Amino acid sequence: MRILFSCRPAYGHLFPLVPLARAAQQAGHEVVFAIGPSFVEKARELGFEAYASGISVAEAETEARRRHGDAEVPRLLITMFADVLPRATVKDLGALLPRIKPDLVVYEQSDTGAAKAARDAGIPFVSHVIGRSMPPAIQQMAAGEMAWMWDGAAPADLMMGDVAIDLWPDTVRDPVVAALPTVLRQRPTAFDPDVPMPELETTKPLVYLTLGTVSFSATDVLRQAIDGLARLPVTVLVATGPGDSALLGDVPANVRVAGFVPQAKVLRRADLVVHHGGTGTVLGALAAGLPQLVLPQGADQFVNADVLAETGAGAKLVGQEITADAITAAAGHLLDDPAAREVAGKVAAEIADMPVPAAVVARLSELVTGS
Repeated sequence: MRILFSCRPAYGHLFPLVPLARAAQQAGHEVVFAIGPSFVEKARELGFEAYASGISVAEAETEARRRHGDAEVPRLLITMFADVLPRATVKDLGALLPRIKPDLVVYEQSDTGAAKAARDAGIPFVSHVIGRSMPPAIQQMAAGEMAWMWDGAAPADLMMGDVAIDLWPDTVRDPVVAALPTVLRQRPTAFDPDVPMPELETTKPLVYLTLGTVSFSATDVLRQAIDGLARLPVTVLVATGPGDSALLGDVPANVRVAGFVPQAKVLRRADLVVHHGGTGTVLGALAAGLPQLVLPQGADQFVNADVLAETGAGAKLVGQEITADAITAAAGHLLDDPAAREVAGKVAAEIADMPVPAAVVARLSELVTGS
C-alpha cells in the first residue's frame, strides 16, 4: 500500500504523524509526505519521500488580514482554515496525486484541503488528531465557507471528516472525536528529534519548561516561568525549540537552557512539566505519569489547560495570572502534592493500554482493502 501523509509545514503538525508513518514503513508500505515547501527537507531528513504542497499558516494569516484588516480572530481563522489554506493544498495535491497514486491519504486534522483533494480523486482518506476539535460555535460559523470542500455532503466533522485516528486517552478525551462514525484509537507515541540529551543535575527534582515550537517567542512568559521555578530546590531544563536562547539573557545557576531536546527522554527524568499546553507535550507528560502546570498562549492550549485542571492532572495559570510568584506557588504545590501525580498515573495506564501505531497500520490496510 502507498500512503500519502499530508500536513502543514510546522513541527507540531509534522511530528505527531511520524510514529504512524514509521510504523507503516516498517510494515512494508510506501510512505510519502506532502508538506509546505519550508519543511520538505525536514521530512526527507526523517527518512520520507516528500513533496511540496500548500502554504504555511503564517502565509494564510497574511492573506486573511489583507482581506479583512483588523477583523476579530474568529473571522481571520475561518478565512485561513476554511478558504486560503485548503484551496492552496487542493491546488497542489490535485497535480500531485495523479503522479504518486497513493492508495490512502492520511491528513492531520487542520489540513482539510487534503481531504477534499483525496475525495475528488476517489482516494480513501483518514484524519489524524493533532489537537482538540474545532469549537462548535466556530464550526457553525465556518460551515457555509467550508461547504465547497464537501460538495454539499458534509461529514460528521468539517475538519476531521467521518474517519479519524484518535490519540486522546479516555480521561481527557475529546468528545467530538469520540463521536465520529469511525475512530481508530492510537497510543500517543513520542517522537524525538535526533539531538543529544543535555547534562543535568541529578540530585534535585527536574522541572521541564517549554513553550513548544510555536509559542516559544513568548519570551516574557518564559522569563517569568524561569524566575519563578528557579526559586524552588529543583533543576530547571528550558527547551526553546527554534527560538533564540540568547533572548532569555542570564539565567539562575539551577537553570539549563537548550534548543531542541529529546523530549521523551527528558520526560522519563522529569518530576514536573511546565508548558504552553500543546497537545504533544500534554500527551507526552501524561504518558510519563507527570503532573503539569499549563501556561496557555493560543489555539486549543486553553482547552487542554482546562481539561487538565478539571481532571486534576495538573494546574493552569492564564494571562495576567502568569507571574513568577504564582508559578513558584503552583509548581511547588504540584511537586509536593501526590494528587495530580496519581491522576496522571491513571491516565498513563490508559495510554499504555491503547493500540500501538503498528496495530493502527493494520486497521488502515483493512479500511482500504475492505478485508
